[in-house]
Amino acid sequence: MPSRRLRLAAALTGLVLAGPAAAVQFNVAEVERHGAWQSMTLSLGEERLYRALEGDNYADAHFSVNVGPGACDAPWLELRADLGEYQPQSRRVNRVAADIRVDEKTIHSGQADFRTERGDDGFYVQFDLPEQPLLLDEMRRGEILRLRLMRGPDDPWFMVFSLDGAGEAMDRMMQACRPRE
Repeated sequence: MPSRRLRLAAALTGLVLAGPAAAVQFNVAEVERHGAWQSMTLSLGEERLYRALEGDNYADAHFSVNVGPGACDAPWLELRADLGEYQPQSRRVNRVAADIRVDEKTIHSGQADFRTERGDDGFYVQFDLPEQPLLLDEMRRGEILRLRLMRGPDDPWFMVFSLDGAGEAMDRMMQACRPRE
């Protein structure tokens, strides 16, 4: 039986981690910790999403890998940062250059969409990277994930996330996503 503290942590995690679906609150279940990462199931009615998430490095931001049934082989990467105020509309704010690097491995360059969701107090960044399968493989074995987002011509935004437990969290996420036979 989970302790009261663990249940409270899972409930609070649900409030923060439910993700953007136009400020629809997903239920968070089956949360398991893997080092600095967590794996979980998000649900809303019959809809299910599965997430592996690093939320230890920043109090106001987390980085996640996400999949859904029928698209288990098409994960998407997302960064969420708290804005501190609820947004009046869902919109794409900007599309910027983005680089992600694991340890001293490949620099994965691509694009990132900055967006807000109506009724949500978060700012979301979704990544479009041409070699994402290689990046995910590097994340499974790496130690540090580094992000650089170019908010403007001379305005980079850098973030660093631990990869301690990322492989285990992503494995569990994928096992949950695949239908049981």
